[in-house]
Amino acid sequence: MRYQEFKDKLKDFVVFTLNDIRKIDPDFYRRRLNEWQDKGYIKKLRRGFYIFSDLLLNEQSLYLIANKLYVPSYVSFEAALSYYGLIPEGVYSMTCVSTKKTSRFKTPITTFLYRSIRPSLFFGYKLVKYMGQAYKMAEIEKVFLDYVYFNPKVADKLDFYEWRFNSEEFLAKADMGKLQQYAIAFKNKKFSVRIKKILEFIKKEQE
Repeated sequence: MRYQEFKDKLKDFVVFTLNDIRKIDPDFYRRRLNEWQDKGYIKKLRRGFYIFSDLLLNEQSLYLIANKLYVPSYVSFEAALSYYGLIPEGVYSMTCVSTKKTSRFKTPITTFLYRSIRPSLFFGYKLVKYMGQAYKMAEIEKVFLDYVYFNPKVADKLDFYEWRFNSEEFLAKADMGKLQQYAIAFKNKKFSVRIKKILEFIKKEQE
């Protein structure tokens, strides 16, 4: 298969795999991928996962790629906090939540990190459509809980000042009833106490 024909058949894929390729051409010669990499047509992200070199890279395409590289997973932590406007900085790596073991993939486009969580806590995300596909993004309540849960040292106002967390934006967007329900699902008393303390500080800061 010539490259242009190959690209036309996979033009709707933000990221594609060997399995995707073999669905359109069962007899595909795998070494062609190495040739096309050498020519700069495609980029390898991890074993068996590729993108076209001219793919428009933006936050949404990176979210979609993050979901595809490690399944199941959803975008959370700093990337999701930035998505909701809760932290001011741009994000230079993509951190997600997965039920699989913690993993890191350093790729030509960015580093993708996956933090392992038990299956019972793999919830609280929404599907966001992009380019005819969809990526999983943590809901604002869940990314807050994920971040605090995985960062046990975040416990008082000094941490939040250092974090430059946008409390006003969070209070305007978050559903506190949903957040409390989600927090209960963690079944961790110390964690619940920390969440309560942090929420009290956030609310007091806005008075």
